[in-house]
Amino acid sequence: MTVDDPFKHASQGSGVFYKDPRAALDWLEAAFGFERSMVVSDAEAKLVHSEMRFGDSYIIVDSEWTDHVASPASVAGKNTQSVYVRLKDGLDAHCEHARARGAEIVQEPADQFYGERQYRARDPEGHVWTFTQTLCSVSREEAERLGGLRIEGWHR
Repeated sequence: MTVDDPFKHASQGSGVFYKDPRAALDWLEAAFGFERSMVVSDAEAKLVHSEMRFGDSYIIVDSEWTDHVASPASVAGKNTQSVYVRLKDGLDAHCEHARARGAEIVQEPADQFYGERQYRARDPEGHVWTFTQTLCSVSREEAERLGGLRIEGWHR
């Protein structure tokens, strides 16, 4: 039997782990514009699960609840994945807003050979976030020429 998801999740979301997930919720809201959609706490008010929305996507913000998850702050700042967030417009303003609220900009906004403009930011616990915006549609052949790469498959 198939049951519709009552939370209307996108087909894919990411989970990010924090030493202080409540502080992360506040910061992600203020710096990047995510919106809280669910916060679950136990009897001692410890956060046990939370979700945030950005457009039609979502992320799970959680604590280091078991030994197979960790914040980059707990593993010498290393990241094993990065969250990519697609903006419809306003990428440069989004970057400046994030910078003003304490994001470390690790890659300034820049146009990419595949028709996107993007920047990368590190949050207070060390997660790297990539924000991207489509500028124009580029064919695979044009991307190969501009990037000097051989590309198999293409999204457009």
